[in-house]
Amino acid sequence: MLGINGLEFVVLALLAVVILGPERLPEYASQLARLVKGLRRMATGAREQLREEVGPELDEVDWRKLDPRQYDPRRIIREALLEDFDDVLKPVSSGAPAPVPPAGIRSAPQTVRLSAGQSAPYDAEAT
Repeated sequence: MLGINGLEFVVLALLAVVILGPERLPEYASQLARLVKGLRRMATGAREQLREEVGPELDEVDWRKLDPRQYDPRRIIREALLEDFDDVLKPVSSGAPAPVPPAGIRSAPQTVRLSAGQSAPYDAEAT
């Protein structure tokens, strides 16, 4: 309820009683109730009008997929960049040479196996 817990609600109610006084409090409470009812009525009317105008497609929309909190910009960019190179990365079954990625795009590094007893390379700049 708007981020207000029970204790905060009680404090706000006591402040309202003290500030408004017992004479004007029922009047303001009834105005607040009318305001809330009017807002609910307007929201329901807008929802029904939207459903009439859009039609049954509105019920088929998966709103959870459109939730902006679920977007990971890194994943979206990675998928967008790799989407174009799916054909490049697939093995070629014909006798034609494999397509070369555009300039500036490095292919995945090849794995080099060390023989038994051989030490791993040392990079002084990396440590």
